[in-house]
Parts: sequence; structure tokens; C-alpha cells
Amino acid sequence: MTPIFKLQMGQTPLLVSLPHVGVTVADAMRSTMRPYALDVPDTDWHLDLLYAFVTKLGASLIVPQYSRYVIDLNRSPENTPMYPGSNNTELCPTRSFTGDAIYQEGQAPSSDDIAERCQSYWLPYHNALKDELARIRAIHGHAILFDGHSIKSTLPWLFEGQLPDLNLGTVNGSSCAPSLRAALDQQFQQQTQYSYALDGRFKGGYITRQYGRPADNIHAVQLEMSWRCYMAEAPPFVIDPVRVADLQPLLQAIVETMIGWKPV
Repeated sequence: MTPIFKLQMGQTPLLVSLPHVGVTVADAMRSTMRPYALDVPDTDWHLDLLYAFVTKLGASLIVPQYSRYVIDLNRSPENTPMYPGSNNTELCPTRSFTGDAIYQEGQAPSSDDIAERCQSYWLPYHNALKDELARIRAIHGHAILFDGHSIKSTLPWLFEGQLPDLNLGTVNGSSCAPSLRAALDQQFQQQTQYSYALDGRFKGGYITRQYGRPADNIHAVQLEMSWRCYMAEAPPFVIDPVRVADLQPLLQAIVETMIGWKPV
């Protein structure tokens, strides 16, 4: 069996989580899915490559191996809608970001299937998050969780119009200290190459909302980034080295800001 995730432990207060980069789907599940879904098109493509530098800066990095089509690690285990009143994908998604069915007729996961996937895939990842944040806080007195995501810039089934290039989410300031939010916001505001939103459509998913507890010295932020910043938005979703070279100095500045930040 493919390992559930890979965790590299660092020496700084920062843990980087990339919950949607996995592409593995177990054979038994693949047989129930529609052909297009086998290519897992809603993956957060190439973020493990884009953020590989964080370990050299001393940050911890956790990367899952299984696709979000198996189970979405950034959703509540109770399957609560992330954005009530809008189209949403579920804990075990049955529709893609285009609204198309993922599974063949009558083959969507049952409640027992979902419970088993929670136990086998969701819980180990979240236990690792909790344990690593606790370890970091014990050493440094505080911990920061950076949840990295990416998405196609236009998805009419989910959003109106074109998404901003960079979307920082702090759950309206509740998931991290104000000074950390301000420091990150300043970094994004200083650049002019990319459009940017703070706590807009993407305020932070389950991971940011669940683990961001500033009063307990654990701070969490989410960055949702449009694919067009670093890759082709159509299959085969090829990464663009030129765009990556333009983007990475900003990402490195953001990571260095989080590593260097200290609570007041």
C-alpha cells in the first residue's frame, strides 16, 4: 500500500501542509470511477515541487500521497459544507470542480465506504498534523501552519468570473495573530505582478479553521493560488519553469516571513 503521507520534520516554527497534491487512487476505487476522473484533474498540481525549498529553510513539510477524490483532507469529517449556499464538493467528492459526476452510475461511496476512508486516510493525516504542531510548539513556544493550495482560475460551477491569482485566508483574522496577518498581507501588497485577495472567496478551509488557535499559540493561514501563476491550466497540466522562476521569490519571502515571525 502506498504510504498515506510523507512528513519531513524541520527545525523552525513552521509546518507546511499540501493536502491536495496526492494523485494515487486505489485500484478498487478506480474501477468505480468515470474514465476522465482517473486523471484526477482537480489535483493541486506540482505544489510539492513548488514548495520543496521550504525544507531547506528549516520548515516541516507534510505531503499526502492519495488523491482528494479518495477523501478531501481539507473537509470536516462530518462533511459540513465549506461554503453554505454555494456548490461544494464533499468529504468524499462525488462531483468534480466542473460539476461532472466522478463515479459511474450507482458506484458512489456509501456511508460505510466514507467511514472507512476517514479511518484509513483522513485520520492519519490529521493525527500527524496535530502531533507535528504540538512538537513544534513545545520547542519554539508557538507554531505556524501554512496550508498551500492551487486551483484553476475559472471554474463556473464553483465561482463566478476569474479568481485572483493569490488568495490569502485567515478566517477573517481569527486563525492567526493580527501581526502575522499584517506581515503576510504587506508582502503580497508590495508585489504588483499578481492579483491578490485577503479573506475573499477563500477564507481558509477546514485545516486552517480547525488548527488556527492563536490563543493556544498555534497560528494557521491558507494560500490558494491560481494555476496560471505557474503552470498550464489544460491537460496535461505542465509546469512552466519561466512562471515558476517569477513566482518563487515571492513564495520564499512569504515562507521566510512566517519562519521569522514571533508573537508579541
